[in-house]
Amino acid sequence: MTEAAMRTWNSADGLPLFARDYPPADGAARTAVVCLHGLTRNSRDFEVVAPRIAAAGRRVLALDVRGRGRSAWDPNPLNYNPLVYAGDVIALLEQSGISRAHFIGTSMGGLITLTLSALRPDLIAGVVLNDVGPEVGAAGLARIAGYVGGAPQVASWADAAAYARSVNGEALPSLTDADWDRFARRVFRETDKGFALDYDPAISDVFKVAPTSAPAMPAPDLWPLFISMATAKPLLLVRGADSDILEPAVADRMSALIPHTVRVDIPGVGHAPTLEEPQSMAALDAYFAAAS
Repeated sequence: MTEAAMRTWNSADGLPLFARDYPPADGAARTAVVCLHGLTRNSRDFEVVAPRIAAAGRRVLALDVRGRGRSAWDPNPLNYNPLVYAGDVIALLEQSGISRAHFIGTSMGGLITLTLSALRPDLIAGVVLNDVGPEVGAAGLARIAGYVGGAPQVASWADAAAYARSVNGEALPSLTDADWDRFARRVFRETDKGFALDYDPAISDVFKVAPTSAPAMPAPDLWPLFISMATAKPLLLVRGADSDILEPAVADRMSALIPHTVRVDIPGVGHAPTLEEPQSMAALDAYFAAAS
C-alpha cells in the first residue's frame, strides 16, 4: 500500500493545516486528485481510497479541513464555511505546485468543490460527488444538527465504536464489529484526557443561529454552480440509495442537467457511502481509468 507523507501548510490567514500526500506509483504522470471529507470527518476517511488511486499512478492529497483532524482549530468559528475552506484548498494546491486536479468531495467536501469551481474553475479537471448535490435534504440536515458538536462520554475504543454505530448504524447497516472499530479510530482521537471526537465543536455553530424577527435569508441557489462545474468535465455521482441528504429527485435532476453524469446508487446505504463498497470502488476505478 502506498504510504502518505504527512505535510502541513498555512492558509492565507495563517492557520496551520494538515494533509496526507500520497505519491503516485511509477509511470506516466497523471492528473492529481484532491479528497475532501464531510462535516465532522477528516482525511482518515480516505485511508483505503487514496492509496488505491495513488497506486494507479496519481498523486493524491487528502485534507484535514480546518477545525478537523490535525489541522488547527480556527479561533473565529465564522470561518467554518465553504468559501474559507475553498481558499484553503487553493493555498495548498499553489504551495504543492498543482495547477489542475480531480476532486472527490464527500458531503461538505462536495460543497467545497462547488464553491472552488466558482473561484477557480481552472483547477478542476473532473469531480466525484459523494452523496451531495446543489440541494441538501432538510431531514438530513436536521439529523446532523442533532449530534454535531456533542461531547459523548467515551472511555475506550469499544465505547467509541458503540457511539459511531449509534450515530451512523442506520446509514451503514452492513458494517461489522471490526468495521465499526476502524470507523471509530477515524473519527475519534485519544488524548491524555481520554477520548474525543476529532473536530472543533464550534463547527456546529452554523446549526445554532437563532431565528430573528427579520425575514430569513434564502438559501443560495447552487444549481448554476453545479452546471458550470460539471459541464464538459467528467462527473461521477455516488449516492447512498437511502440517503436523506441527496434526495432522489435532486440526483435525478443532476443527471438530467449533465447527461454525461455517471451515477451509482449504493443499495442499503444512507448518508454517506464510505467509498469502500464494491460498487463505489468499481465506479472510482472506472472513472480514473478513463480520466486524464
